[in-house]
Amino acid sequence: MKQTTPALAALAQATALCVGSLIAIPAAAQIDPFDGNWHFSVTPYLWLPNVNGDLDYDLPPRVSDALQSDVRRLGAEIGPNDYLSNLQFALMLSGEARKGPWSVVTDIIYLDLGNQDSDIHTFRGPRGEPLPNLSYQAETSLSAAVWTLAGGYTLSHGAWGNVDLLAGFRYLGLDTELKWQLASSDDRLDRTGKVSSNKDEWDGILGVKGQILFGDTRWFMPYYLDVGTGSSNWTWQAALGAGYRFDWGDVTLALRSLSYAFDENDADIRFTGPVLGATFRW
Repeated sequence: MKQTTPALAALAQATALCVGSLIAIPAAAQIDPFDGNWHFSVTPYLWLPNVNGDLDYDLPPRVSDALQSDVRRLGAEIGPNDYLSNLQFALMLSGEARKGPWSVVTDIIYLDLGNQDSDIHTFRGPRGEPLPNLSYQAETSLSAAVWTLAGGYTLSHGAWGNVDLLAGFRYLGLDTELKWQLASSDDRLDRTGKVSSNKDEWDGILGVKGQILFGDTRWFMPYYLDVGTGSSNWTWQAALGAGYRFDWGDVTLALRSLSYAFDENDADIRFTGPVLGATFRW
């Protein structure tokens, strides 16, 4: 049985404290965010994505020579079952400031996943062409920082819900290191090795966000979509879920996906998985 790491234990304690605080908060009057006054919200959340990417690496010459190609792309995948036991640090927080139809929204994610078991499933050359099918066991170390900041304007709102138009930017800082061990004997290649990749991407984004309300019930459906370009070839992010409104705020469960395409040769990375959050409003 795996031992619980300090980071995972701290995460569990923080979740328990969050749940306890929800129970302890007294009821308050419902807030009308469109009454023309300043209103604020903060949402701590937990996102557990699968991380799937094809990234550019500077491969050792021996590997490129053995494959008779300028190999520079490897594909690998890790999921929550791989990284939760070795989670080093995680911060996930979003917020909004609103006055009437105008708003400013921000979202901050930082993940340090440490060394995780993963599989190299793709070798590609400089033009994106697939190379011989080689199977490796590998460990991936990944740290990622994602910051989104945007201004918003409410295009429409009513008893049905609301839709906001967003314009802003997103930053991605990504550091990965991949260590491999050849799964079967092959005299052409080193049995072990490692490569690394670092990216800093700034992209402008346009998007929409809002909620769809279900009559007089406390249930609602939050949605979010943005697309952008800049340092990367393109990026998009989407989320759709279900929420329940309390007097103090909301609890939501959604599916969220964040994707980047870094160049014309299909180098990319995708984060997709469930997200659970609690929104506090005042």
